[in-house]
Amino acid sequence: MKKLYKRIVYLLLAMLFGFIVACNSPNAEKALEKPAAESNVSTDKKIEASPSAHSGHSMGKKININNAILSELDKLEGKLGIPALSNKIQSSRPYTKPEELVSKKVIDQAQFDQIKDLVTIEEVKLVGEARDVDYMTKLGLMKGHLLVAKELIDLQKIDQAEPHIGHPVEEIYADVEEQLNERKVKEFKTPLIALHDQVKAGGKDAAKLSTDFKSSMKSVEDAIAGLPAAQRSSPKFALQVIAGLLDSANSEYTAAIANGKISQAVEYQDSRGFVVYSQELFKAIQPELTKANAAVANSIAKSLTDVAKAWPAPIPPAVPVLPTSEVSKLVKSIESESAKISQPA
Repeated sequence: MKKLYKRIVYLLLAMLFGFIVACNSPNAEKALEKPAAESNVSTDKKIEASPSAHSGHSMGKKININNAILSELDKLEGKLGIPALSNKIQSSRPYTKPEELVSKKVIDQAQFDQIKDLVTIEEVKLVGEARDVDYMTKLGLMKGHLLVAKELIDLQKIDQAEPHIGHPVEEIYADVEEQLNERKVKEFKTPLIALHDQVKAGGKDAAKLSTDFKSSMKSVEDAIAGLPAAQRSSPKFALQVIAGLLDSANSEYTAAIANGKISQAVEYQDSRGFVVYSQELFKAIQPELTKANAAVANSIAKSLTDVAKAWPAPIPPAVPVLPTSEVSKLVKSIESESAKISQPA
């Protein structure tokens, strides 16, 4: 009986020892990981975004620090309050993981902890309506840049207009280029480059500058017309685009302000252009939106009027007219009201 008892004890000790060894083996950690289908996430994701996902230009997705345009990176700059962070992130590309923002000394660990849930290096492929909204929003950013550039050209501020002419061709065009053929849109990088060259040369030939500007603006508008007219005139669709533009405007405005002053004129002007075009888009859908929901239409119209006060002129005031908190509040209000429109008018 005693021998049998000893054998049982030895057997149990052997099993315990085997379990301890297995837990400390190199493969033990892998065995305890999530199932492969969950842990081995592809870096090429496809999503079909729902209407509720369109609360901003980011379309409900994280910011890809490897290819995001400056207007998207400015969301990180605004959140952390670090001047020129967007350019620093861009110049330190590529990243093999988000944590390299710290190892490459773009930001410190405490700052990364504040934005780690907002950044990624994964590709998120938009499909369906979400893709169309993103396409038109990118073109809307282009048009916003050109609108504020024209204001500055009219004020004989050619040097200040230059970055706003450059951003569409240098920063945004690549994001829509691959879609042009399928949407039967003619390439328009050539006129954008011609206009940029004119401005970089000082815009001395006023007639040529005017012609090139009109050509560039028409090219962007033709690209927007690559979407069906019924879709573009739908309040539901247009409000999603407006939300994206205002989200970028809010980020740019925040990035423009430091120590209670507008220290970055370019960001201030960028955001002004985005708001001006948002107002243009809203004006086009306002009659239909009013028929569908007058209360929402009136609320959005008021908030748009109020938020536009932050940009009284293309040349920024020394002191902000509205604090960033008020601009953010108004933008969120517009997004919240827009979400009430669940169906096209």
